[in-house]
Amino acid sequence: MVWRRRRRAGRWRSICWGPEVFAALGAHPWAYPMLEVVHIVGIALLLGNLVLIEARVFGFGAALPAQPLARLGLALVAIGFGLCAITGLLMFATMPEELLANRVFTAKMALIMVAGCNAGLFHARHSLQRLDGTARMLMLVSTALWLLVITCGRWIGYV
Repeated sequence: MVWRRRRRAGRWRSICWGPEVFAALGAHPWAYPMLEVVHIVGIALLLGNLVLIEARVFGFGAALPAQPLARLGLALVAIGFGLCAITGLLMFATMPEELLANRVFTAKMALIMVAGCNAGLFHARHSLQRLDGTARMLMLVSTALWLLVITCGRWIGYV
């Protein structure tokens, strides 16, 4: 009896998240465009807050304490990245073969990994407490990487 319930639950999951669902998602007249809209909102949250934190690292808004501003900004960056990751995975699932064969998509994924390593280095060295030249350089690299990620994302459909 228990085995049958598990088997049915497994079948339900494969029906709900099978290739047919992703194909339907890609073919739906408004579902895929709405994924793109949420993806763009995620990009805005991510990049907009990184630029705000970068401005503070470069000395703009010196009256604002860096730590509370970064805490709020990085929370919004994480939400933006989460939205981009979820919607990106769903969009990827609609046409994985085409995207894996696309060099621009591969470059975008590599740039996201490099941006993550850059962020890890920024935080590992406690750059928000130091606000030194290396912190500024890492922030500039971060912004440049995310702009390249966005550029690659836009070019995926044209290459």
